[in-house]
Amino acid sequence: MERSLSVGGVSSSMSFRGFLHALQEAGHLEEVDRPVSPSLEAAALSVGAGPLLFNNVDGKKCCMNLLGTRDLLARALGIPREDMAKALAEIDLAGGWIREVDSSPFMEAVGEPDLTALPILTHFRGDGGPYITSGIVVSAFGGKTNASVHRMMVLGKDRVAARLVPGRHTSMLLQEALAAGERLPVGIVIGVDPLVLIAASTRVPLGMEFQYASALSGSPVELVALDNGVFVPSAEIAFEGYIDGERASEGPFVDITGTRDFPRMEPVIHLSKMMTREVPIYHALLPSGGEHKMLMGVPYEPLIFRAASEVAEVKNVLLTEGGCSYLHAAVQIKKRSEAEPGKVIDAAFEAHKSLKHVIVVDEDVDIYSPEELEYAVATRVKGDEDMVLYPNVRGSTLDPRSVDGITTKVGIDATMTLGEEEKFLRVRPVLPEGRTF
Repeated sequence: MERSLSVGGVSSSMSFRGFLHALQEAGHLEEVDRPVSPSLEAAALSVGAGPLLFNNVDGKKCCMNLLGTRDLLARALGIPREDMAKALAEIDLAGGWIREVDSSPFMEAVGEPDLTALPILTHFRGDGGPYITSGIVVSAFGGKTNASVHRMMVLGKDRVAARLVPGRHTSMLLQEALAAGERLPVGIVIGVDPLVLIAASTRVPLGMEFQYASALSGSPVELVALDNGVFVPSAEIAFEGYIDGERASEGPFVDITGTRDFPRMEPVIHLSKMMTREVPIYHALLPSGGEHKMLMGVPYEPLIFRAASEVAEVKNVLLTEGGCSYLHAAVQIKKRSEAEPGKVIDAAFEAHKSLKHVIVVDEDVDIYSPEELEYAVATRVKGDEDMVLYPNVRGSTLDPRSVDGITTKVGIDATMTLGEEEKFLRVRPVLPEGRTF
């Protein structure tokens, strides 16, 4: 059975265009018909906006902010916002499957690669160049595959420099290919089913991204083989190419914290073929914007939920907005022993190694409310007993306070002392029996 999306009472097939159509029918998609420049202007207009469809970015179509809020992400998943972490933690990868097909909509126009034909955005002054920000890189080598989102800086018509974090799956496959004296074949897709984009943004076992997308949707993910043997999903735009030993300077780039990630020497992806729909819609993510945070940060919440559930009864997990939806986690538990919060903190740091600060709270604290989280710290924390420091540990290179990724992590137990709950429970006014306001 094919999954459908319901947004404001409107259902639509969950293809990329189906998602756009559902947003449009529900009045959530704003269309901009006037000419908009891909250099700085489109990005600036997207700040603080809802889903946008620019119909004339140098004569091309470009959309932004499609998954830019928790509500939009929840609608795409078909899960209530407050239940996302728990529901995603319970997804069974074995329930997903793929289907190989012979054609895809992106085969409507096939030719030589020409990145200048697409409305690829330059987002901020000082950027290293125009950046592809929603591209999924699918790679295959030695019987293993991977699909993940990588930022890609345009170097020319048929070359991009891609940020490949060492130790992660694409980088691992590249190192295996180079060690064997071979190139790593890749496919790149832009403008995909939102659940495929979410899956490619999630840490799952090697080669399981499309199965995960299928498990999320309850329907198979259709894949088509490129000439280089890489299988890719349906998309607005697709490229065939390879990565060899060439490297180029990539950056600066504004990352999830809203601060600059400075240049590094990164692998170059060489493009050999470009395939698009007849009139493709380019999908751009605003760096450090809501969509970036939803896709890069939120997928860690179920990982933390699952890990922390091994040591406590977890009710919910949130990567907080003030922590860039990446560096700070709030974990809500039903506390059963005084040792549990410390174990939960350790589990959270293990599940999300870039995490910097973790706060553990009781069931009565609304983790979606910054005021409630601060209240828990104010009334339930004794600094010398309820805070744990982890100095000189590996954190995130995106944290500007870290030194080469080395930082100090802090865990905060902001739960009530067992047996003394009456001291901590908030007293709220109630109307006398039989009276109404």
